[in-house]
Amino acid sequence: MSLLHQPHHDGSPLFVSNEAPALGETVTVLVRTHAEDAPVEGMWLRTTYDAEPVFVEMHPSAAGATTWWEAGLLVHNPVTHYRFLIERSDGSQEWLTGAGLAGHDVPDAADFRLTAYPPAPDWGRDAVVYQVFPDRFARSAAADAREVPDWALATEWDDEVAFEPDDPRTPMQFFGGDLDGITEHLDHVADVGADVVYTTPVFPGESNHRYNATTFTAVDPLLGGDEAYARLSAAVHSRGWRILGDLTTNHTGDTHEWFLSAVDDPADPHRSFYYFDDDGTYACWMGHGTLPKINHADRDVRHAMVEGPDSVVGRWLRPPYDVDGWRIDVANMTGRLGAVDVNHEVARAVRATAEALRPDPWVIGEHNHDATGDVDGDGWHGTMNYSGFSWPVWSWLRDPASPARAFGRPVPVARRDGTAVVETFRAWQGTLGWRATESSWNILGSHDSARIRTVVGGDAAVHRVAAGLQFTLPGVPMVFAGDEIGLEGVTGEDARRTMPWHRRDEWDARTLGAYADLAALRRGHVALRRGGLRWAHVDADTIAFLREHPDGSVLVVARRSAGEAFDLPLPPGRHLFGSEPGGADLAARDDTGVEVAAADGPRLDVWELDPR
Repeated sequence: MSLLHQPHHDGSPLFVSNEAPALGETVTVLVRTHAEDAPVEGMWLRTTYDAEPVFVEMHPSAAGATTWWEAGLLVHNPVTHYRFLIERSDGSQEWLTGAGLAGHDVPDAADFRLTAYPPAPDWGRDAVVYQVFPDRFARSAAADAREVPDWALATEWDDEVAFEPDDPRTPMQFFGGDLDGITEHLDHVADVGADVVYTTPVFPGESNHRYNATTFTAVDPLLGGDEAYARLSAAVHSRGWRILGDLTTNHTGDTHEWFLSAVDDPADPHRSFYYFDDDGTYACWMGHGTLPKINHADRDVRHAMVEGPDSVVGRWLRPPYDVDGWRIDVANMTGRLGAVDVNHEVARAVRATAEALRPDPWVIGEHNHDATGDVDGDGWHGTMNYSGFSWPVWSWLRDPASPARAFGRPVPVARRDGTAVVETFRAWQGTLGWRATESSWNILGSHDSARIRTVVGGDAAVHRVAAGLQFTLPGVPMVFAGDEIGLEGVTGEDARRTMPWHRRDEWDARTLGAYADLAALRRGHVALRRGGLRWAHVDADTIAFLREHPDGSVLVVARRSAGEAFDLPLPPGRHLFGSEPGGADLAARDDTGVEVAAADGPRLDVWELDPR
């Protein structure tokens, strides 16, 4: 039986009448079944009102070999969970949840969910995000005149990055990229196809990464200061794009003005901003004494940092900076320490402050493992989806000889076949929920991880397959500057290599073109931005899936190596994209569907399917 004939539901418009319902609204939900699957005798919607299970019988309507089962779902709670109980003609029963079909009782963690909280803004869900690490992206002419600070090691643009474990130079190497350098290279961002510029922190900090801020009230003069940030924002907005800031809500640097005041005087009001013990020791991020942890249980620090227009969050959303939202660093740990957990309160405050100042802000929380429960309320709209996207893609496409590792892991990501990878996608989509998955970032790497080109062993064709998955699976593609031209990096620190603007002969122009084509493809087909997801064919080296929408559907076939032809029960389709040369339209071979042609190596193809 084809995977396409299994019972299916997701949170897309084909299956949910309103993805952003009001509390108390009744939403129509549908499940599709097929005659070739074992006959379905009955189906029930099971939801939980105030944590009590309630069953609603569903009603079928046949359309050829397909049957649509329908029921009304009352959005009784702000986040309403639901699943489906399927009874077969042979008396067997199955649950259909966000993680797929299960022939046994399963916990509620992967239930579908509808949330009555406002969704992420349309511009964010439709975006292609381009991440810039300012010190390594580009230098303007003004950078040459700036004095190198005492903490820094002046480094030439073409020097190698120090990244070996415990190398004291790593955070101190100063390459001198600045904000005007970014502004001067926005045409390149346009060439990639991105329309959101996200920079890592711009606040002063005694490191090249600036996650150890010394203040939140000014832009680092080494980057050009407040005026350069305003110029960058204006240039970005003049193109009709958006700009996102990066804010560390979990900690400051140990040279931050708040912390210095607190250390100098135990009676200082900033003392309660941190977790000090009686002996003067203090809580910090992961044992790093240079990163003292902020105490968000304290109302004063919360007001200073996240609540209201004059807070740190609010200040930079206003003119002349007009930041359109925030990526929140270490969002998973913010407000959490031992028995203290005010994380949700902080997330709500960040979003509420942003919404009071801008009509459509976007707030993304960093979370490199399980963000379940943190992204379906009125806080973070989504997450940097390492676990639900990055690591599965890495595990499928990784060269076994690659030294690249997922950050935080003691061993490399294991290489797995397509079946295991699809099960991983299903599991994470189920736990995060459909809307949070769609609003989260699909990342192949970042300033904290190895580069995808290194993960795949330098194979450009496999890299382009990874990029194809990044732009065609549910979620928002976030491209780390340099991925599009084939930069490498073994670790997150090594990945922070400088952009070789003056060595364009080293660029992988073909991969840059593929990124641009994929961005245009995603922008031109609503199914790739808002469509559902049905798995169509999976084997060790091939993953095929449908993105379905009332306004049109597409088929995506990704191969990590050469593979044979296979059949799918689908209508014909027009070839839209191939990561390698070639690729033909899908022609009907008989009444049963189409044949997907064999491939002689790694490639990803996309077809627009004819309306049924």
